[in-house]
Amino acid sequence: MALKVVINGFGRIGRNVLRAGIHNPEIEFVATNDLTDT
Repeated sequence: MALKVVINGFGRIGRNVLRAGIHNPEIEFVATNDLTDT
């Protein structure tokens, strides 16, 4: 069973977490959110 992960903020650290875990079958990324300028 995969560990479900949500990334809160897709800045430098959020992108690196995704890169580090994207090919790991034990991690499932289920959502990502980020604040943007309007």
